[in-house]
Amino acid sequence: MRTYLDCIPCFFKQALEAARFAGAGKKTQKRILNELAGVMPSLSLASSPPEMGKIIYGLVRKFTSNKDPFKEVKDKSNRLALGIYDKLKKKVSGSHNRLLTAVELAIAGNIIDYGVKNTLDVNKEIKKILEKEHKTIKKESSRFFNYPKFKRVLRKAGTILYLADNAGETVFDRVLIEEIKNSYRDKQIIYAVKEKPIINDALAKDAYQCGINKVAKVVSTGLDIPGTVLSLCSRKFLKIYKDADMVISKGQGNFEALSEEIAASKKPVFFLFMAKCPVVVRHVKCKLGDVILLC
Repeated sequence: MRTYLDCIPCFFKQALEAARFAGAGKKTQKRILNELAGVMPSLSLASSPPEMGKIIYGLVRKFTSNKDPFKEVKDKSNRLALGIYDKLKKKVSGSHNRLLTAVELAIAGNIIDYGVKNTLDVNKEIKKILEKEHKTIKKESSRFFNYPKFKRVLRKAGTILYLADNAGETVFDRVLIEEIKNSYRDKQIIYAVKEKPIINDALAKDAYQCGINKVAKVVSTGLDIPGTVLSLCSRKFLKIYKDADMVISKGQGNFEALSEEIAASKKPVFFLFMAKCPVVVRHVKCKLGDVILLC
């Protein structure tokens, strides 16, 4: 997805909120905004929003000397999500359609997103997730929720690449991966995380903390960008991407980074996320809060 003019005010808001979150004083906050303003004239609207995200959070790290300002939030997200892991598994096991329920839960977990909201009360978010899933999502034939195609492609795929989004959300991803393995024991699943801290995106340590390594091979994209920008990924990851039979892409950041790059590709890439940004909503032509499963 390209960058829209409406994204630009959001970039400044993200920079300001992230600077405050990292403990920057008013002078440092102003300095970060000034630096960002200097970058804007060279911004290409053909680039994806996550590419600007790298610059924004790079400036915050540079001027605050805080390499991972969201570490505490990520750790809390992981702990709280792990605390409801048994409840999530119970929901799946008690469902008449276990795989569909696991997909719904994985998408509901996408509520955890500091980058969109700029605030994060993890306790409140976890409660919202459970409430969201409690309202049955019946969109199997919807243009925005193509579960039948997802299941058809999944059945045939030998190797599945799962692109992670946020910490905490990894627990919900684990539930879906476990159900995929339960339904199709021969599947090889690779779980891709960020190489270095960027907002609250999942790193290898988050994946391990949440137990993903028990059901999937954990790899790095080589990026510190809030999305999977293929042109900037490591060669090692690009080979994994090329060899995968199917890609499950979680979160808006991955959608923004990948949706146009794979438009001409024959590789089946399924985007799983909740539409939380008005610009994304207009781009997809869905409604705010819609549960998305697109290919």
